[in-house]
Amino acid sequence: MAFAHRDDAFADGRVPEAYEILSGLLDGIVERLVPPFTLSKLEGDAVFAYSDDSTSIPRGQETLDCLGKCYADFRHRVDNVYAVSTCWCDACSGIDRLDLKFVLHAGSFVIQDIAGQRELVGPQVVLAHRLLKSRAADLVGHNGYVLVTDAAADALDIPSEDAAQLSETHDDEHVSAHVFALR
Repeated sequence: MAFAHRDDAFADGRVPEAYEILSGLLDGIVERLVPPFTLSKLEGDAVFAYSDDSTSIPRGQETLDCLGKCYADFRHRVDNVYAVSTCWCDACSGIDRLDLKFVLHAGSFVIQDIAGQRELVGPQVVLAHRLLKSRAADLVGHNGYVLVTDAAADALDIPSEDAAQLSETHDDEHVSAHVFALR
């Protein structure tokens, strides 16, 4: 989207349609996840949320159902935007190809104030970010998925019978995970 609307970005004091579309999609994700999770920040087109209280978030199949409802709402919003869009640049006409990936990981982290912002820091936070670049989509045949590390599956009692198994190494740390298709 950035290149397609680079020249018209904020022309005449207006936000281009593509930016409004992305904002609406991100708003929908946040509305579905917060609560029970806490919004850490938006990172481009990604929503980074966490919980430091495992008793306040859903457990077991309820966790997967929560993410499934978020995904269904996202798909509904994408379909509606695509149906009424007035911009047919490459970025906007391809909006129906957008998809979601969720990474659930459990591990230690520190909340640190940096430049007036609260940031989650620590090796497990870095690992969760790196898992966004895993080969999970290859395992389920498309981009929409939920990746649940063994640590998160154990902490949240998430069933793994219907999941593809993922095993990767990041910075000499072996990670085993379960990948659930979302479509």
